[in-house]
Amino acid sequence: MPLSIRNIQAPIAAEMETFEHKFRQFMKSEVMLLDQIMTYIVRRKGKQLRPMFVFLTAGVCGTINDSTYRGAALIELVHTATLVHDDVVDDSNYRRGFFSVNALWKNKIAVLVGDYLLSRSLFLAVDHEDFEFLKLINRAVKEISEGELLQIEKARRLDITESIYFEIIRQKTATLIAACCAVGARSVGAIPEVVEAARLFGEKVGIAFQIKDDLFDYGEVEVGKPLGIDIKEKKMTLPLIYALNNAGWTEKRRMINIVKNESENPKRVAEVIDFVKKSGGIEYATTVMARYVDEAQALLATFPQSPYRTSLEQLVQYTIERSK
Repeated sequence: MPLSIRNIQAPIAAEMETFEHKFRQFMKSEVMLLDQIMTYIVRRKGKQLRPMFVFLTAGVCGTINDSTYRGAALIELVHTATLVHDDVVDDSNYRRGFFSVNALWKNKIAVLVGDYLLSRSLFLAVDHEDFEFLKLINRAVKEISEGELLQIEKARRLDITESIYFEIIRQKTATLIAACCAVGARSVGAIPEVVEAARLFGEKVGIAFQIKDDLFDYGEVEVGKPLGIDIKEKKMTLPLIYALNNAGWTEKRRMINIVKNESENPKRVAEVIDFVKKSGGIEYATTVMARYVDEAQALLATFPQSPYRTSLEQLVQYTIERSK
């Protein structure tokens, strides 16, 4: 039976409901246009996996309190800011099936909205003297920016190795999930060693999460994401890197040329997808993803048994079994 968010959320259902109310308050603004956009963003929220990681990790390590709510809000504000900015960078008109902020209000406003969300998170942290949270989240924001720029740099030259790929996804995706878990543990007064174990757990889950996203590009399951979109955007994903590393010189050169110069052509993109599938890239990426999940679950097993830990275990499974 497939895992559902509702079942995973069970131990923190009341907290998530309270959090939603508090988060709406954090998003309020005196500026009418800004308030209108904030309402639009809140109404179109996703599954809220990141706040779930905060609350469940807090529950595993201690007793959920006001500090946990602020930590979850900080993470969600930063995450929302990065999504708004990402849509501007990627020139994307849709987010979760709805129009993106930049599609409705143009790039200039979208950039300012992202800036507002980041400053709102800083204000929330400073106002309550949550300086430990600031350290953890500041590290995440720095790494997300570096990861995005590293990916852009490598997309121009397509000279990405597997180690660079892992550095990009660690920074772009895993660092924020790692921050969720570290913030959750810190919010309940966990000692530094426990906070670090929680952070590392989140990092491994985040890497597995991104590899799963890479696999969507090859149509392994039915998803909302268009087939071959990463290839079109010249993003070097794990299945493609593996396939190129194991191809002959002529074939490798031809595939790189398609990604570099012909990625707008659907027939050519289909050729790359077929090449990756025949090269065993899908199987390889799936194996690597499973290894990160096993490492994450092994770290989680060092924490005391509880309904929160069970839900975290299920949440890890959900991230790799999801269909979108």
